[in-house]
Amino acid sequence: MDLNNLTALSPIDGRYRRVTHPLATYLSEFGLIKYRVQVEIEYFIALCEYDLPQLKSVDSAIFPQLRKIYQDFSESDALKIKEIEKVTNHDVKAVEYLIKEKFDELGLSEQKEFIHFGLTSQDINNTSIPLSLKESITTVVLPLIHEVNNLINQFADDWRDISMLAKTHGQPASPTRLGKEFKVFSERVSKQLNLLAQVPYSAKFGGATGNFNAHHVAYPNNNWIDFGDNFVKQYLGLERSHPTTQIEHYDNLAALFDALKRINTILIDLSRDIWQYVASNYFKQKIKAGEVGSSAMPHKVNPIDFENAEGNLGIANAVFEHLSAKLPISRLQRDLTDSTVLRNVSVPLAHTVIALESLKKGLNKLELNKAAIDFDLEENWAVVAEAIQTILRREGYPKPYEALKELTRKNEKITKESIHSFIETLNVSDDIKSELKVITPFNYTGM
Repeated sequence: MDLNNLTALSPIDGRYRRVTHPLATYLSEFGLIKYRVQVEIEYFIALCEYDLPQLKSVDSAIFPQLRKIYQDFSESDALKIKEIEKVTNHDVKAVEYLIKEKFDELGLSEQKEFIHFGLTSQDINNTSIPLSLKESITTVVLPLIHEVNNLINQFADDWRDISMLAKTHGQPASPTRLGKEFKVFSERVSKQLNLLAQVPYSAKFGGATGNFNAHHVAYPNNNWIDFGDNFVKQYLGLERSHPTTQIEHYDNLAALFDALKRINTILIDLSRDIWQYVASNYFKQKIKAGEVGSSAMPHKVNPIDFENAEGNLGIANAVFEHLSAKLPISRLQRDLTDSTVLRNVSVPLAHTVIALESLKKGLNKLELNKAAIDFDLEENWAVVAEAIQTILRREGYPKPYEALKELTRKNEKITKESIHSFIETLNVSDDIKSELKVITPFNYTGM
């Protein structure tokens, strides 16, 4: 059976491929191989610019051609590396051998042993993966989060004056404004985005056990720590961790995943709230011609976009949780458990992208049903009891809370009329009575 959208085991590469495909450029096997080639090429150029005696003959005019090796990297190049890997049984070594072939073609055969000079595989992997993550998150994931948050913020502005019954513990509570409730979510996401921006993309680069052993024995007078810091920062745009073992300690990667997980958790909270508002008929959903809400009930328009978002955000967070808990742990100077786990960093990002696209779709389908919102407010005059008893407290009225409790906990509906009748029984001035009668579920919404 050939691999295609129908036969893929994961919905990431099957049912949802149309949504997740932008991540493939960065986080697929092809993407990883391409980033490995990029790191190897940039490392060679950095060595040339470091004035090693054996590389003085390399003319800097050839650097653009070297960079084209990864800039023009094709699927056929990646397949050739996979063919080499069948012989080497080592993925990073296969990359080195392909680049050496390219160097032969460019007349750099004498210098090709400086490809991967002094390095171990993790110097390549632990720079390639954070670089691919940085570019995929910056290019694909963050713009989607901002799009969703901008939509939420737009609703906060559009509905800032819409009074709405609040629910605490699922029960009617002091009224709020619909726009303010959306603003809560946009502010939460914005603050977490600020925290996410503070997490550096860290890379390990320091030889077999992190000490530049091979570099130092070959060139003992060179400051390889400074070289490593400069290479990772200036050539790759990452931050070098120091000191390290053979591998990156992944603490900042864990922080990155935890930050994304918090954003996802906020969006799960949003999805569930909107689902409940739809269930309460506060929102209707725009109907798209040809869509079916139920195989049996023709009338249904289900909030499937928010359900899809919630489900995918949950899967993403489960994997983020494992990544952030597992990756910072490695036995002694290195074990291989991180290797197979790192190959799955695309999974939570892909499910996050699916969820964000669903949220965008769902938010754009919402239509305010103000009549239903107003009906709930009119049906719940008991919520102004808090306002009345607070003003009575201000005036020194005896036991105002207890008086309102007795009124509102009777087994009868509280209406505007019953509230106003109660106000008339109070031993307060006419001015205070007038002040109390102005309060309604529609205007008791605070600041």
